[in-house]
Amino acid sequence: MYFNPRVTFFNQDQFELMKTRVFELLDQRGVRMDHPEVLQLLGRAGAKVDADTNIVRFPKAFLEAQLALVPKTVTLAGRTDENKLEVPCPDGTFWTRTNTGGQSWIGLESSRHRPVTAADVATWARLADRLEHIDFCAFPVPSDVPAPTLDVHALSLMLKNIEKHIWVQPYTRESVEYLIALAQAAAGSAAALKANPPVSFITCSLTPLDFKAMDLEIILQCARCGIPLHACSLPGAGATAPVTMPGVVLLATAEILALVVTAQVAHPGTPVIATPLIFSTDMMSGRSLQSSVESMQGAALAIQFIRTAFGLPTHTYGIGSDSPVLDGQCTSEGALRCMTIALSGADILGAAGQLEVATTISPLQLAIDNEVLGMVKRMVSKMEFDDESMAWQQLLNAEPGSQFLSDEHTFRHCRDGLMPLNFIRMTRDGWHAKGEIDLNARVKEYCKEILAKAEPLALPENTTRELDSIVSRADTNLQ
Repeated sequence: MYFNPRVTFFNQDQFELMKTRVFELLDQRGVRMDHPEVLQLLGRAGAKVDADTNIVRFPKAFLEAQLALVPKTVTLAGRTDENKLEVPCPDGTFWTRTNTGGQSWIGLESSRHRPVTAADVATWARLADRLEHIDFCAFPVPSDVPAPTLDVHALSLMLKNIEKHIWVQPYTRESVEYLIALAQAAAGSAAALKANPPVSFITCSLTPLDFKAMDLEIILQCARCGIPLHACSLPGAGATAPVTMPGVVLLATAEILALVVTAQVAHPGTPVIATPLIFSTDMMSGRSLQSSVESMQGAALAIQFIRTAFGLPTHTYGIGSDSPVLDGQCTSEGALRCMTIALSGADILGAAGQLEVATTISPLQLAIDNEVLGMVKRMVSKMEFDDESMAWQQLLNAEPGSQFLSDEHTFRHCRDGLMPLNFIRMTRDGWHAKGEIDLNARVKEYCKEILAKAEPLALPENTTRELDSIVSRADTNLQ
């Protein structure tokens, strides 16, 4: 019997029960949606809409019909073909992204926290663009730009400094059109944006079972423009969600399906990636946690359930820590979460570079996470099984007590292994001779070397002018 080594959290009976309950929850309880146009669209399409309460209920047949329209693959484009990502990853592993929403910065110059600046956003983009195991990037929150348009400023900075795909998190309903205008300017035209979208947008629930006008507006505008969506639920176990993880996952799945279906009603065939971001609550302090054992387990369960039950591409926090500083806890929690989520079968592992429950980012942590993600990706990658990989002829010819170091087979494969960038393999004496430099110090120098050579993108002058013009209009109109 073939043994599947992937982590599994439910048997067939438990799976069927969860799936039944999701349909029942959306049909019997429903969700509240704060957007008149969305309510009209859903009502006309076959959902049950209560105009007095804005409660929307989704009959099972209606849900299934809309879910059948969702593409099974999603393209996340970059500025160049080499940065184009097909989700799920064709090699069966996963893609990665950086943290989003970080407001505090631990930089290369100091270990102290400070607010993120616009210059930091540019630095973040340039570093992420050059780290080989980071596939796309989200923008941090700059503190030194106008508050009503900080997301517009941040996206413009990203578009000027990175060739990889960008994950966009709008901060107001009014800014959505400007963010899309920036993406269109970078793509070159509306048709180019739809054909090869250099950005994708996150749209979130307001857990439990509520949806803000801003997030529904994101769906409408992105669906019309062909921009991929990350349908996100952010439940906090024991606070905004049940304390038990099956209950959390049931709630998160229902919220995600409501977003997915809304996107299909807005424009059939809109690409959507299911994004359960599961938190737990520390019952001693009330603090939200991202890297507790429970939140890791809940995220892995949600990924497996959504992929198995509905065939949707999936995305969740794949690394990160609850520690406020770069320490052993930060590295340990990140590695543990990364391996757990990778084994769950997630298509995108997010949150590289984050600590303190996604509120702080660090270029040092981003470079460390880059290396960990590369290791885990290799760990879960497919192995070939043939006579060459099993060294069949070499083993047939081997004499007892012989060695393989000088064998031609070893020469052919000696560079197959993943070579570390900053994780060392030297002896203690060698480490002493190199100055006893620890991981953080090594990574700091590594980042400095990368950033010393990193320049803004050489964009056409008319593109830069258009990006600046859009930001200026947003500053004028959204104050």
